[in-house]
Amino acid sequence: MSHPAPPRPTAVPAARRPELPPVHAAVICVAAPCLVISPEHGQLTGQGIDGIYRSGRRLLSRCMLRVGGREPVAVRGRSLGADRAAFTATVRTGAEPGPDPDIALERIRHADGTERITLRSFAARPVRLTVEVLLGTDLAELAAVAAGRAGPELPAGVHAAGLRWSAGGAQSVTTAEPAPDDAVASAGLLRWQLDMDPGAARTIELRTTQDRAARAPAGQVANPLADARAEGDDPRAEAWFRTSVEDLCALLSRDPAEPGDAFAAAGVPWRLGLAPAESLWAARMALPLGTGLAAATLRVLARTQIEGRGAEAGWIPGPLRGAGPQLPPACTGTEATLAFPAVLAEARLWGLPEDEVAGLLPAAERCLDWLRGAFGEDGFLADPDPGPRRSETQAHAHRAAVLGADLLAARGRPGAEEWRDRAAALRERFRDRFWIDGPDGGRPASALHPDGRPLPRLTGAAAHLLDTGLLRGGRPAPGLLDRVRTEQVARLFGAPAMDCGWGLRSMALKEPGHNPYGHRSGAVRAYESAVAVCGLAAAGFEKEAAGLLRGMLDAAEAFGYRLPEMFAAEQRTAGSVPVPHPAACRPAAVAAAAGIHVLTALAGIRPDAPAGTVTLVPLSSAPLGAIRLAGLRVAGEPFAVRVSRLGLAMVEEAADALQLGG
Repeated sequence: MSHPAPPRPTAVPAARRPELPPVHAAVICVAAPCLVISPEHGQLTGQGIDGIYRSGRRLLSRCMLRVGGREPVAVRGRSLGADRAAFTATVRTGAEPGPDPDIALERIRHADGTERITLRSFAARPVRLTVEVLLGTDLAELAAVAAGRAGPELPAGVHAAGLRWSAGGAQSVTTAEPAPDDAVASAGLLRWQLDMDPGAARTIELRTTQDRAARAPAGQVANPLADARAEGDDPRAEAWFRTSVEDLCALLSRDPAEPGDAFAAAGVPWRLGLAPAESLWAARMALPLGTGLAAATLRVLARTQIEGRGAEAGWIPGPLRGAGPQLPPACTGTEATLAFPAVLAEARLWGLPEDEVAGLLPAAERCLDWLRGAFGEDGFLADPDPGPRRSETQAHAHRAAVLGADLLAARGRPGAEEWRDRAAALRERFRDRFWIDGPDGGRPASALHPDGRPLPRLTGAAAHLLDTGLLRGGRPAPGLLDRVRTEQVARLFGAPAMDCGWGLRSMALKEPGHNPYGHRSGAVRAYESAVAVCGLAAAGFEKEAAGLLRGMLDAAEAFGYRLPEMFAAEQRTAGSVPVPHPAACRPAAVAAAAGIHVLTALAGIRPDAPAGTVTLVPLSSAPLGAIRLAGLRVAGEPFAVRVSRLGLAMVEEAADALQLGG
């Protein structure tokens, strides 16, 4: 192979392999690089992964509240948004007879480490309450916490109106307002005596930072995403769209090399950092909210691109990612390299200014140069050696060739015809080698073995065969499959073996090795489901697209409109709910962007900002009834569109120079 093979992971015996702690029941607040993981009852006990983190370090692991010498009775814990959560509890003081609580307690916890504790008295007479907060931390890195290697709690020192911990070059400070009546460093204890009249309320605010002077979340960036919204007949669409935008914004992170550039971190709690492929796909799916995130992500990745003249030149490095039990790990760097020219081409159509396109074009050309050298003698793009050729890798390579050619032609650069010819040849070879004929109409192979044999596994990765992207004029790019084979994939995706009722399985139900919890062998992956919905809709298979879309919306509702990156593909039955995957990131960038992607697909917006046109191809079946999308951005200006119950679309707001295409 002429392209680089990433370092191969060292095999770890199963008995020694670290197991990620379950987080499916955790209440998570994130405003990158700040993160808070809380149990549903709200008490940070110092056990497990719970705590307040910043930039991957746990600043506080224990925050136990006691009132009158006892723990409050937890009533409810809930998320109030991507960056904050509320925990409600009650206390019986014994001042009144009977079983009724007479003190209500609410804790509002923010991702930036701020917590407001409000006590309200419903007692019929004045009461004096002793309120205690027990604090502690180990200042451990999140990776060590996840692996069970966090150290013991560190000794605390009294620091102004609170406590301080330090180890090596790290420190954490928790301050309180009002100042506590007593602070016992040896016990990590802050104590207040509160006198409360009937109906009175008292508030204590705790603030945990790396530095006592730090009053704001360090490192947060300006939001490059438009404040878009959805509304319509199905109110769940509004809630899902709003939560998706909030979650994606909460994951925005600053590039250390250029602090003005933001990218979407892959997800929390495990991957609050740059993941080249997923960050780029999230930016692509968020293009209806503006081109700012895509442009910044492309700049971030261009700075990591390998320079020089060797076989690796032009490649964007990325880690390996598990590909299920049948295949070796795949290289996310290869995926990001192939996505780069395609995302740049589509961002231009959505309105990325031409001067920014010109600045990023050399990096896109280097990606195509790398791709040219990465094709094997048989014309296929292989995965990192050793390993089979994957169908989705061919889809990514084909999209890069087609959209890259369109980009080169639009910018007057040489090579467009070469890439169109390569794409046509790749289509022919794919249909000849990757398609497995059968009496039921056949199916795409998931991969080719090194000896050329197709691997007959039907997986959710086949959704990428339907994801063609857009060309100038708002036209869908040609796909790897012809119309007959596309129709067969649509039929397979619409059957229960792939559509579990909540979304697309990552592997068909009866395939060998199927596991409804397997992240590549059965579990529903929100990103693949969204790609399938939009690909099916663009190809005209509205029935199958609508079925998957409704299932995703139902799943989103069950998860409080914050879809995890994956969840169990248990077959949906009457009265059932989707089952969480215990280790899934939530929120995750591609899962958050998936909600934006599928809901904007209802309007079928196909822009060509350089030509000053936009075409609407809505789903004529209007599967969610009437819907209005406002606050989008096309050609750098606000854009709003309404789709009626009859599936007719109408532009309500657009740039003055933008014309509705045919």
